[in-house]
Amino acid sequence: MTVAIAAYASDQLPDETVDAVVIGGGAAGLSGALMLARSRRSVVVIDGGAPRNAPAAGVHGLLGLDGVPPTELLRTGRAEVRGYGGLVVAGEVISAAPAEPSAAGDLRFTVALAGGETLRARRVLVATGLRDVLPEIPGLAEHWGHGVVHCPYCHGWEVRDEPIGVLAVGPASVHQALLFRQLTDDLVYFSGGTELDGDSRARLAARNIEIIATPVDAVESTADGDVAGVRLTDGRFVPRRVLAVATSMRARTEGLDGLRLPMQDLPGGMGRSFASGMAGTTDVPGVWAAGNAADLFAQVGASAAAGALAGAHMNADLVTAETDAALAARVRRQASGVRRQASGALTP
Repeated sequence: MTVAIAAYASDQLPDETVDAVVIGGGAAGLSGALMLARSRRSVVVIDGGAPRNAPAAGVHGLLGLDGVPPTELLRTGRAEVRGYGGLVVAGEVISAAPAEPSAAGDLRFTVALAGGETLRARRVLVATGLRDVLPEIPGLAEHWGHGVVHCPYCHGWEVRDEPIGVLAVGPASVHQALLFRQLTDDLVYFSGGTELDGDSRARLAARNIEIIATPVDAVESTADGDVAGVRLTDGRFVPRRVLAVATSMRARTEGLDGLRLPMQDLPGGMGRSFASGMAGTTDVPGVWAAGNAADLFAQVGASAAAGALAGAHMNADLVTAETDAALAARVRRQASGVRRQASGALTP
């Protein structure tokens, strides 16, 4: 499920090679860019303009900014990055791949955009976020981010005390139901075609959660466009004001095949992300991954923190490369001086 944000003024791509390119203009990408820009690094953010939380009214659980609209958070983030000399370019990456290293052996990458522009960078931060894949139930997708939610910490307070239905997609849905039961006394578990073992049934029953095994045929709406409830395959209608469903979370990989980044899968088809290690490092030298692209369960605060850590690590890596190059040049100069002195001493 993808929703685009409103267009904004885009910077121009520079002609020269930059220290870092950040692919993704969400919380992780902008935080990484901010750390790099504050370290006096030339950095360009390529923003596809479709953050995961675009349908939501507000970002919650973010200390000091609880309830801030996602668009406002990103607008502020872009301004902060630009305030330190960073660039934010609205565009779609169609390819990214390693390029010929510099004469000194420093890494280089080429990134191409859908508009035909290209950019060369020394390091890359992948912060593309993820895409939520919803069950194919008619009427479900149109309520995503409002009457259809997935995270009790992101949306739970806002749907407290409402009649909630959990649309089961697998074993993890039992845990999701118990979390949402903390928020309402009126919760129905639509097990559909999923299996429930004895322990799971007992745990749901202990919390007075009704289980309906008949599959859901469609989600129906009120005249005002809100969730009215679900229609079952046997024709019955079950009123619900909110539906919770665990999506299949997929890191956005479009245009990144050339980087050959390793991927990792969650069990049960829950999702697929880029594999990363400490501070967002990957198996590909010069490439980092942060935010939901690498951690499917990270909320906005955690994604921002991961981006900032990756940005700091990238700057440290660049400092090391520059110091190594400076040291090698100094050694060459000293060696050259010694040779000249030796040559002069042999001149009659």
